[in-house]
Amino acid sequence: MENTIHNIEIILVEDSLEDANLVIRSLKRNNLSNSITHLKDGAEALDFIFAKGEYGDRKIEDKPKLILLDLKMPKVDGLQVLRALKTDERTQSIPVVIMTSSREDRDLVESYKLGVNGYVVKPVSFENFAKAVAELGMFWLMINQSPR
Repeated sequence: MENTIHNIEIILVEDSLEDANLVIRSLKRNNLSNSITHLKDGAEALDFIFAKGEYGDRKIEDKPKLILLDLKMPKVDGLQVLRALKTDERTQSIPVVIMTSSREDRDLVESYKLGVNGYVVKPVSFENFAKAVAELGMFWLMINQSPR
């Protein structure tokens, strides 16, 4: 993990190490985040966000500016994580953007029903993926105003 426990800007929940590395490199290359926490599956994400298990020493009040969330993951999928985030008063204001390879309408519709802030289908090419991540980071970290 690349952060201090009180200064988390982005939580990246992604089971593909290749995709996670690409996201992290793209954000850093564009100077959009000094603090990224990569969590490898939905179960780890829930423990981290809700300060449980091995993350019990952090405070749930230390909220990130943005959560980038994959849908198709082992243990706990992205929709389950999104549901937990958006139904808990302590975390429902955290912006969540789904980044997935799924083009299934039911995933898109269900994500918005649960309160997702954005839904991005991962581009296939390296260049387009890196550009999409940079644009996401620019909007959510530099332009968007979120409650703290």
